[in-house]
Amino acid sequence: MEYKMNTKMNISLPKYEQYKDSGVEWLGEIPEEWQTTKVKNVFTLIIDPAPKNNAFELLSVYTDIGVKPRRELEERGNKASTTDGYWFVKKGDIVVNKLLAWMGAIGVSNYDGVTSPAYDILRAKIKIESNFFHYLFRNDACISELKRHSRGIMDMRLRLYFDKFGDIIIPFPKYEEQLNIVSFLDRKTAIIDQAIGINEKQIELLKERRQILIHKAVTRGLNPDVKMKDSRVEWIGEIPEGWEVKKLRYLANCFPSNVDKHSKVNEKEVRLCNYTDVYKNDFITDDMDLMVATASDEQINKFTLKKGDIVITKDSETASDIAVPTYIKENLTNVICGYHLAIIKTYQINYSKYLFQALKTKLFNTQFEICSNGITRVGLGNSDLRNGYFLLPSPQEQIEIAEFIEKGTAKIATAISLKEQEIEKLKEYKATLINSAVTGKIKVCEPIN
Repeated sequence: MEYKMNTKMNISLPKYEQYKDSGVEWLGEIPEEWQTTKVKNVFTLIIDPAPKNNAFELLSVYTDIGVKPRRELEERGNKASTTDGYWFVKKGDIVVNKLLAWMGAIGVSNYDGVTSPAYDILRAKIKIESNFFHYLFRNDACISELKRHSRGIMDMRLRLYFDKFGDIIIPFPKYEEQLNIVSFLDRKTAIIDQAIGINEKQIELLKERRQILIHKAVTRGLNPDVKMKDSRVEWIGEIPEGWEVKKLRYLANCFPSNVDKHSKVNEKEVRLCNYTDVYKNDFITDDMDLMVATASDEQINKFTLKKGDIVITKDSETASDIAVPTYIKENLTNVICGYHLAIIKTYQINYSKYLFQALKTKLFNTQFEICSNGITRVGLGNSDLRNGYFLLPSPQEQIEIAEFIEKGTAKIATAISLKEQEIEKLKEYKATLINSAVTGKIKVCEPIN
């Protein structure tokens, strides 16, 4: 008997000879020789306070990568001034973030260290391969079960306490089979992760190529033999003869939006283009699923988005996310600009596509990053936006440059999209493989060709 996975990797794996009903809905059938048991029969909740003035490794559990030393991933983040009163963690313990277990923040620790009392530490009561349970607890089917047993009135307030977690029924193969499954998954997931990493690097290279293409076009034009002149702006350097350096206020009307997410009975219903819509998309189109809100007549008149408008992020958590642009590619139905954003309406229509491309370059975007200020959240003032410098070719050159960039970046965008699709397929395959192995849908205790 074989279990076939419909993936590009086209791997066929054997199944067990006989199965039985586990009696557990999320598990379904399991191999005849496997057992089921409750989590509390395998693990005990440990409360082991670390000694004062200790120098143990501070550990955290993350949804995407499991348990890791915090210093490796949060050098710029908040650091505990002391770890007195933290829980001691031994290598092989399962660490559970009670608040985020339903999102996958659970995993085995490969380190001795300490962790926040907000986490639960589970230690094996019997002989097990801890990494088997790492794979089990982090697979999608089990995470859904963790969520079902969590308490709270809404997702962001869910808590998974051990009295509930301990009652969850899980598959329990023999120890030797746990070892085989872990060995198999370690080997296979390493291959998949390597393939994902290669695709991610290729995407970064494609993005760099796109940035170089745009930068060269908006700073030197399309004529490789053009004569250059001093721009008289140090950070811009030389520019083509015939081009001008202009402040944005001479090219466009710029103003921030004050329309927040709300619904009021005395206002008109609108579709709201929000921060995430701008940050995640190069273009805003009418078929997008935008938030429904309300706005006053005055706000509708001022902030309605029209074809050719540019919208940028003006507030963000980090300065590097300031002045990220999107372009209004077509006429929209009842769409207005939301809060934390600014609208740029060019005085001449041929400016807009060219200016949008210029805003996507690091050279011009960095000036706004530098001007932004704030502590927990940074913002770009409208005066700083209006006084930003840009290069202005002739109207005809602007059109030609915008068309050249649009055509060139479209090819790159297609290549990036294909790579992203490949990554999603690999991630889906990895999740299916793990789930199938830890629930006994495939047999991995024999060598796989």
